[in-house]
Amino acid sequence: MRVLGVDPGTAVTGYGVIETGNGTPHLIECGVFKFAKRSSLPRRLHELHEGIVELIARHRPTALALATAFYHKNVRTTLVLGHARGVVLLAAQDAGLDIAEYAPATIKKTVVGAGGAGKVQVAAMVMRLLRLRHAPKPADAADGVAAALTYIIRS
Repeated sequence: MRVLGVDPGTAVTGYGVIETGNGTPHLIECGVFKFAKRSSLPRRLHELHEGIVELIARHRPTALALATAFYHKNVRTTLVLGHARGVVLLAAQDAGLDIAEYAPATIKKTVVGAGGAGKVQVAAMVMRLLRLRHAPKPADAADGVAAALTYIIRS
């Protein structure tokens, strides 16, 4: 099984691709998409969609694990995050992937054991679970990997 995990955003989106072949998950690729702050929202969403479509074509995952929107005091931030999630969901649906959505607290609880874990703790546990020499950087990439691990652990 190959899983694409995504922690969406319109400034930075983290992702990770994990494969389980012999029962032990291993990291194929992780990273971030960064968008110019001055770019329009439609432009950033287009770039995000293209990036996700390219990842799916290159790695051919069978599933997408996506972090859900957290509820922020700033309603606009929550709405914009929903747009980013929408383009990721569209790309995955078009590719016929199995789609799972997880609340950030669920991802943290699954990977770290505590739903209130910080980014440093998540990165450290991703490193440990995948037996990596270094934690994925930046932290947004580790969050994308953690989403993919959540799918694998909960499957």
